[in-house]
Amino acid sequence: MSNIAQLEDFVTQVRRDILRQVHKVNSGHPGGSLGCAEFFTALYQEVMDYSTDFTMDGKNEDLFFLSNGHISPVFYSVLARSGFFPVEELNTFRLLDSRLQGHPTTHEGLPGIRIASGSLGQGMSAAIGAAETKKLNKDSHLVYSLHGDGELQEGQNWEAIMYAAGNKVDNLISSVDVNGQQIDGSTENVLPLGNLRGKFEAFGWEVLEVEDANNITQVIEGLKEAKSRTGKGKPVCILLHTVMGNGVDFMMHTHAWHGKAPNDEQLETALAQNPETLGDY
Repeated sequence: MSNIAQLEDFVTQVRRDILRQVHKVNSGHPGGSLGCAEFFTALYQEVMDYSTDFTMDGKNEDLFFLSNGHISPVFYSVLARSGFFPVEELNTFRLLDSRLQGHPTTHEGLPGIRIASGSLGQGMSAAIGAAETKKLNKDSHLVYSLHGDGELQEGQNWEAIMYAAGNKVDNLISSVDVNGQQIDGSTENVLPLGNLRGKFEAFGWEVLEVEDANNITQVIEGLKEAKSRTGKGKPVCILLHTVMGNGVDFMMHTHAWHGKAPNDEQLETALAQNPETLGDY
């Protein structure tokens, strides 16, 4: 259990890690990664019950599946700083023969990575399979997943969403990063998603919303509330209202930084807004 100031310091360092990873190789996805720093910190530092003695079986522990795999920089940073692998390995992001590829993969054997997630729309299906397996194994632990709002334009999500409710997969908590941005523009301009809460509820899910999901306290409270709603016959959805590029003023509220790395000057400006807290790798 950490206090809020410690968690906020953790978030700030994660933002630095994200920026430095994508800058070094001039490649990657900083926008969504920055927007989800609080969610990953809350999940791995406060909420999930897991072991860093990683096995793919994942028995007797909570599991997490990242569906929108392009936000790998935030995932890698939090995994490293939570003890899954050395923080110094963040230096190898997107390099040839690295375990830290642009989209997470499993064949490199990176601890903490349970599925390859480059093709969007598939993480929900994998999470449901894991959740049903836990039920069959009489394992009372939970399965968590994260999805992008633009990713929900993929049809497979809705088949999975319908399946989870129809089969009472009530040990699943799926969060959606609702930042209103995707690679080609705003979700409203590309393909409006409409009332996401209404959609999930119509499909038979329990739904809650975190209105400011860049506030670590609100995210923790939302995740704990979601946990309290599991085991009651319905899967649980959390709608996380985030800001793309959060914490770096010139990256916020725009799709322009979905998949673009900062140059040297931009990196310096961004890091000045996120001072070193836990030590750079």
